[in-house]
Amino acid sequence: MFKIDQINDAIRIARLDLAAFAAENKVDKKRDAETEGIKYLLNKLFREREAKLAYTENKKPYLEGETTHISISHSHDKLVIIANAKESTGIDVELVREKVKNIQHKFLNDDELLFANQNAETLTTLWAAKEAIYKAYGLKEVDFKKNIFIEEFNQNENNFFGKIELPNFKKRYLLTREKTENYILVYILNEV
Repeated sequence: MFKIDQINDAIRIARLDLAAFAAENKVDKKRDAETEGIKYLLNKLFREREAKLAYTENKKPYLEGETTHISISHSHDKLVIIANAKESTGIDVELVREKVKNIQHKFLNDDELLFANQNAETLTTLWAAKEAIYKAYGLKEVDFKKNIFIEEFNQNENNFFGKIELPNFKKRYLLTREKTENYILVYILNEV
């Protein structure tokens, strides 16, 4: 039902099957399952101390009294939380669906559109990567098409690069993607 992976000395990722969690805990509403699932995963991630979840005015999650950075994502039956002890982070999980093709022009620039080539899995990876970078930034007024850029990547490799460019903020990140069932998970490994 849940799993925690130690990615490196700074990063841990907690994963939860929301459907199994909801059934086991007799939670009927999806939103309630997500809320309770987040509490459950935080308790598993930070079992040595109570993790008190809070949000900035821009809705970026953080843990009160903690220096560890977190990011949270959920999609249908999956919930994930990344904890990074060293730097701001982002994670996104998305169900691969053909309907992403209908909105690709809203979040991809011309080079990214050409690279994606109408492939739903690639489009979903690009969307998830941009979401992860956006979550690491944590502030509003970001245009996914004009401010977040994903570099072309080899479809057979899981690591790739992305960056955010705003007038007063520029960062480049090494990202990782994983495919599990029909889901794409993308998270930030580190700033580069």
